[in-house]
Amino acid sequence: MPVIIIENNARSTRHSSFVAALDHGQGVLRMAPNWVPRSFCVPGRRIKLHPDDYFALGGARGGIDERWLSSAIRADNGPLTGADEGLSFAVGPEGDRLPFDEVVADLAADLIGERLWTDYGGWPMYAKFFDNEGPLPFHVHHSDEMASLVGRTGKPEAYYFPPQMNNHLGTTPWSFFGLIPGTSKEEFKGRLAGFATKGDNRITDLSVAYRIQLGTGWDMPVGCLHAPASVCTYEPQWGSDVFAMCECWTSSRTIPDDLLWKDVPPERRGDLDFIVSLVDWDMNTSPEFFRSRFSPPVAIEGCPEGCQEKWVVYRSQRFSAKELTVFPGRRVLVSDAAAYGCIAVQGRGSLGNWAVETPTLVRYGQLTSDEFFVSERAAQAGVWVSNTSETEPLVILKHFGPKNRDNWLAE
Repeated sequence: MPVIIIENNARSTRHSSFVAALDHGQGVLRMAPNWVPRSFCVPGRRIKLHPDDYFALGGARGGIDERWLSSAIRADNGPLTGADEGLSFAVGPEGDRLPFDEVVADLAADLIGERLWTDYGGWPMYAKFFDNEGPLPFHVHHSDEMASLVGRTGKPEAYYFPPQMNNHLGTTPWSFFGLIPGTSKEEFKGRLAGFATKGDNRITDLSVAYRIQLGTGWDMPVGCLHAPASVCTYEPQWGSDVFAMCECWTSSRTIPDDLLWKDVPPERRGDLDFIVSLVDWDMNTSPEFFRSRFSPPVAIEGCPEGCQEKWVVYRSQRFSAKELTVFPGRRVLVSDAAAYGCIAVQGRGSLGNWAVETPTLVRYGQLTSDEFFVSERAAQAGVWVSNTSETEPLVILKHFGPKNRDNWLAE
């Protein structure tokens, strides 16, 4: 059978196509892979792309080191950004491409549920795999208040480090989070001032490095400074791409200063006090930073026989995530309170009436059978998940929108 290249298929925005897709999957949409490049990153090559395809969009765009999941937004990657870059597509019964933002807008509460549709008017979060060979520069994401100054929303996020996606840990398997307690705003501002005048402003001298533990995670609220490790990371986050890079040298390369000022109002560009104001000072310098942000998995009691679920992202009210493991040869009915996106990271089987298969190697543009979106109605009724292997577990990561009532751990 030939490889199915989803980008060659017709794009449809008809209501009938959206309804047909949801009905065909009995409330579960099949999703196409959604690859995103970053010009300032070098791919870690762990997200299953063919080795020839990590620079499929050309050298000027940078390497593909992210796969976005259940995304109803577009990436902000500068003037060369593609029209649909970052936007997920559902797959219709005839293989047609259905833009996920329009699917959500059209199906509304029939897809994401009345609560999310009424409160947010859309699907407000997404998840991604971040796969960089080296660490990201030290940076911060704006609060809603500060992001609104440039017509955007804030970007809280969280991390989980799946062992299945980490056959190697990259060059720097530790993350810088927060600031050393007692760090002053003037010290921080002084390092920012070196962004344009020094080869390396050494701003992480003011931070704390934490060695990454696979199978655990971290919560990163808005205003929290961080330089993520070179570990392939599953990142549920709010539907925004707003940030300020605070470090000018990382992974043996310079960071352009336009990434420091990217989401700053024109009249405040060059004003380092504005960058300082993006930082939640009490949180970043708290002696309790580790205890309040580190997120070990929490097992869920009362799971159906034949499976185990864990909360892997749970501190935020904006989003949450579970890891579902179905044991070899078992079939279980899995129920949830809310709609969710999901992706298989190990094994094979079925989810509802869809075959599930974790790919070994994917060509750019190729359709896979590892990613889905489950409507609220289907989630509440329960979805049958089968593991057809006799030896290997089926492992699925599930990402939920805000205020999931199943998540009793949210702060």
